[in-house]
Amino acid sequence: MENRYQPVFDRQQARFRTDATKSLEWRLDQLGRMERMLLDHQAEFCQALYDDFRKPPFEQAFEITVPSGVIRYYREHLPELMAPQAVPLPRGLEATGNRGVILKEPYGVTLVIGPFNAPILLLLDPAIAALAAGNPVILKPANTTPATAALFARYVPQYFAAEDVAVVTGGRDEIAELLRLPFDFIFFTGSSTVGKIVARAAAEHLTPVILELGGQNPTIVDETANLDIAAERIAWGHNAISGQWCVAPGYVCVHERVAESFISRLKAAIVRMYGDDPRQSPDFARMISARDAERVASYIVAEKIVHGGRSDVAARYVEPTLLYPSAWDDPAMQQEVFGPVLPILPYRDLDGLVDAIKRRPRPLAAYIFSRHQPNIDRVLGSLSFGGGCVNQTNLHCWIDSLPFGGVGYSGMGKYYGKAGFDALSNAKAMLIGHPDQPLDVFPPYADKDITAMLGVFS
Repeated sequence: MENRYQPVFDRQQARFRTDATKSLEWRLDQLGRMERMLLDHQAEFCQALYDDFRKPPFEQAFEITVPSGVIRYYREHLPELMAPQAVPLPRGLEATGNRGVILKEPYGVTLVIGPFNAPILLLLDPAIAALAAGNPVILKPANTTPATAALFARYVPQYFAAEDVAVVTGGRDEIAELLRLPFDFIFFTGSSTVGKIVARAAAEHLTPVILELGGQNPTIVDETANLDIAAERIAWGHNAISGQWCVAPGYVCVHERVAESFISRLKAAIVRMYGDDPRQSPDFARMISARDAERVASYIVAEKIVHGGRSDVAARYVEPTLLYPSAWDDPAMQQEVFGPVLPILPYRDLDGLVDAIKRRPRPLAAYIFSRHQPNIDRVLGSLSFGGGCVNQTNLHCWIDSLPFGGVGYSGMGKYYGKAGFDALSNAKAMLIGHPDQPLDVFPPYADKDITAMLGVFS
């Protein structure tokens, strides 16, 4: 059966084989085109985000400003990132005129599959890293954000040659067809369930992948924490994008001595941010679909509601909801909530809590609020997770000097900034020998000092 995307794949592969994409000029040109596309149509992209799921103004704006900042980073740093990297060698090899060098080369035609929750940022950030590294790109925006996807379908062909950057819209069938092609690299952001499908398809061609997935992210508030700070940052971190953020706090474990006080402050913070009726707030997004609203609402255990609890599935609305005291076997603790329902669990002993968290799948993010450094060290030293914050939430994923990505069930591979360039580049390790200086490590060995010969490599 003929693959309808084979022609554009072949055009990009042919382009890559010319070596044109390896030049600094090509990379800068593609980054400039991406920047112009974003800025020329910023108002339209922001409106599309609102149309798709009522994304509020600040959350619209950072979908434009963050990719723009990533473009600026690569524009400023590409020459040094592309430069051959000298590495030390064993003294014996260096003494005989050898040099060690790492060359960064692009992989080739790259498929970037984006998610719905940040349908501009989380599609373009990986694409920008791929282009900076010299890879042609096929973009697959989320079909559940149709207004945003339609803009990509309209404007990508206006700003890019198809052999450099192309776009494919659609849903599962289109993704399945794309995944049958022998891409040189695949970058997927989305659920762990679909991530497994992508990984299986990539394995057919031994294609390297980055999988940015998710998980139920733990947040710890210990007895020494600044409760006002913790409440404000958790209220925002959990409810931004209506909780549909892969790094959002998924559940809070609060020390029993401060639980009541913390919950009181958390309620107040939610009201300050979204009002008594968040349905009316211009700053509170909607769920991406009625099905997702119904799913998230199903996690609400009526007798544990201490704030919120209302929902309107048809309107894709779930109110910011706090559940206390939650337990490890509650419905909201069995998977990533990905919505504005927050289970809160009391704990007494930090060691016991850390042990309980370690028995769960490793999350994309984790957070701790504490003034007690030994507690912070205990959590950071024992728990495995992709990245996170101390006395903050969510913000680490906007900083291009911090590699971003998951571990285990929450993903594989890191990107952003230099990490993104490195991830989308093959590190070609080279030993460059002296053209004239001898190095005798060859047989026959009978009359040679084996120990001295081996010393060349130490």
